[in-house]
Amino acid sequence: MDLSHILNHLGEEDKSKYFNSVTPPLFDTTNFCFDSVAQMRSCLSNEKETPFYTRGCNPTVQILRKKIAALEKADDCLVFASGSASIAAAVLGNIQQNEHIICVENPYSWTKKLCNNFLTKFGVETTYVDGKELVNFEKAIQENTKIIYLESPNSVTFEQQDLAKIAELAKANNIITICDNSYATPLFQNPIEMGIDIVVHSASKYFGGHSDIVAGILCGNQEMINRLFNEQFMTMGGIISPHNAWLMIRSLRTFEIRLNQVSDNTKIIVEYLKKHPKVLKMYYPFDEENEQFELSKKQMKKGTGQFSIQLKTESLKDVEAFCDALNYFLLACSWGGHESLIFPVSALTSSGNYRENPFPINLIRFYVGLENPKLLINDLENAFSKF
Repeated sequence: MDLSHILNHLGEEDKSKYFNSVTPPLFDTTNFCFDSVAQMRSCLSNEKETPFYTRGCNPTVQILRKKIAALEKADDCLVFASGSASIAAAVLGNIQQNEHIICVENPYSWTKKLCNNFLTKFGVETTYVDGKELVNFEKAIQENTKIIYLESPNSVTFEQQDLAKIAELAKANNIITICDNSYATPLFQNPIEMGIDIVVHSASKYFGGHSDIVAGILCGNQEMINRLFNEQFMTMGGIISPHNAWLMIRSLRTFEIRLNQVSDNTKIIVEYLKKHPKVLKMYYPFDEENEQFELSKKQMKKGTGQFSIQLKTESLKDVEAFCDALNYFLLACSWGGHESLIFPVSALTSSGNYRENPFPINLIRFYVGLENPKLLINDLENAFSKF
């Protein structure tokens, strides 16, 4: 299906339903009424596809679901109130008491909390493996392993997994695979085409694109989505609001343009930083010196806006002097908006939610937005002069 059709027209073809409005309307309502008991009964029998109550189906959200499923080359998708909610639904919907999960090392912090703090209450054990080598997954499989959880790339040091090979291994052992595709987005990587069962996203990032939406996405085959809708989605109720869904439909119009510009800007900043004498190490999937560069080219079309560096200093004072001196790289979490950001690992030192920090103190995660790269480089030059 043509990308421009998905972003601009899919799910919106019959405009006569909305008074021929060019922009899909916002159905900011909780409830829908009916002309008869028979009609009400009919709608209730298919609550995922027919507006009955907005927790189940809302016309604005339904348009968004169609677009995102098509982008991820999935049968269907569910949209949640946050990325954490989509991850939790994917995992909880495929695990039972006393079963086993294999997860990549250093996953998203709230994924790790789900495994370590929540699932352990029900006897679920998680084994963390270095995902760069297939053999590590093979060795970790147990008789009760039900999920292999992947992030490719992850969002700090950007390690990847060979998705096709892991999917093949998992299917041979009747294991469900889940992949967080937030870094690459469906524009640059499609795990389902490589055999992955479920793809999840923090849609707050590139899908939203303007740092004004918190949302999550879960994509998969029709049987999986139907089951998760009737169980985890409807039971836990972590739904996106119609207003946020409407904003995301708006954002999808510029998705391809924004992501390509972010990718181009990032390459310029990465090349500048790689040559800088005060940078010790670069973490970026499309750096030719990255040990997984060939895998990056195999699985992804391009790099997006994130990378990390280690500064050539072990002084916390130097690291924070550099970060505090930046003006155009804002100190903030998340990524995917118009604005460039940094997240220094040093900010985690006293956080109760991040006490187990596996990263070096001189590591800084960058996100490059839509600003002129020359402006960003001048900002970096000034900050490097502070230590």
